[in-house]
Amino acid sequence: MSPPVAPPGWSRWLVPPAALAAALDLSGTQSALPFQLGIVMLGLSAAFGGTLVERRGPRWAMTVALICFSSGFLLSALGAATEQYWLVVFGYGFVGGIGLGIGYISPVSTLIKWFPDRPGMATGIAIMGFGGGALIASPWSAQMLESFGTDNVGIAYAFLVHGLTYAVFMSLGVLLVRVPPTAPPTADAPAVTAGPRVSARSAVRTPQFWLLWLVLCMNVTAGIGILEKAAPMITDFFADSSAPVSATAAAGFVALLSAANMAGRIGWSTTSDLIGRKNIYRVYLGVGALMYALIWSLGDSSKPLFVLAALVILSFYGGGFATIPAYLKDLFGTYQVGAIHGRLLTAWSTAGVLGPLIVNWVADRQEEAGKHGPSLYGVSLVVMIALLAVGFVANELVRPVHPRHHEPAGTPAETSKEAADDRREQPESA
Repeated sequence: MSPPVAPPGWSRWLVPPAALAAALDLSGTQSALPFQLGIVMLGLSAAFGGTLVERRGPRWAMTVALICFSSGFLLSALGAATEQYWLVVFGYGFVGGIGLGIGYISPVSTLIKWFPDRPGMATGIAIMGFGGGALIASPWSAQMLESFGTDNVGIAYAFLVHGLTYAVFMSLGVLLVRVPPTAPPTADAPAVTAGPRVSARSAVRTPQFWLLWLVLCMNVTAGIGILEKAAPMITDFFADSSAPVSATAAAGFVALLSAANMAGRIGWSTTSDLIGRKNIYRVYLGVGALMYALIWSLGDSSKPLFVLAALVILSFYGGGFATIPAYLKDLFGTYQVGAIHGRLLTAWSTAGVLGPLIVNWVADRQEEAGKHGPSLYGVSLVVMIALLAVGFVANELVRPVHPRHHEPAGTPAETSKEAADDRREQPESA
């Protein structure tokens, strides 16, 4: 039997809990709890900790992320070694999840400040790195479990090595991070402080924030529509054809989707610097709906067409993640863009529940009705097209933020605070 290949979007955090479930004789629900709690804490810490990230700076944020993320693994190692499941849940899910959320948003606003003239490229680099880590960590985790063993002691060693290794590499980030001076980093770039200045508290009171929330939620939900059922979908679509898809070919398809997801994060986000954020989301949502329509109507007639359409959808899925911080920067400025981004990530959490629920529920109902092959997914595909249409309309409604939401600049208190910040950070920026 060939080893299972992780689908795109599969989290490396699921590998240790799966082994832990076998070692401690846990149910499926129990083994998934640390991961689920970690994702919840990621969203909460990003949403509520974003303001502190902006106020205290990237070095503070990365230090907090380092301590929490590495401590989460170390606590889990202790829990696995002593067979205390609650300690694994607390360390891996609660503490580690906080580190994951703070670590996710902290590089974004910093890179945007360094590249105010190319924010799409900057956010693409940051978010591609977050997703690309799984390409290294997943096989690494599997190799450690093979070397150390899959009993509780072996799993404890794997957690321990993870925690210590991440601490070393994240420490390099803490030491190297700098904020730019208030002057433009290059002669032809706009000033870091140029553009609108909207606080996170004011941003969530604007229609623009909630329109972008809807845009991101719809785009991610549609992407998960392919992610969730990638291998079984291509197998079912061509099950009755003269050349059905083998398990090996389905695994190759999954790998291609993962590559398209990663390429889209940097490629499409960088393209948004050239054609604009609203235009690139018109592509994500409009062309994405067209790709779903092609799969729905013609997908079972041509494998190349099915694969190409799915690859485009997944590239838009990755691009949507990476471009949204730059879109936020355009509308709200760099003043508290990290905090605003953290709040917007609640759309990701919603889509993470909504997408799989739609695809799985519909497929189950269709199977109960006696349908098979492409018919299992027809309703789901139509729903995804409708969701993308909703996102497209929301994107069209986005307008510049009214000046009444802007923060006043140049007040005495603010000037003195910025001067103090400059004095504190300037040696690091030299």
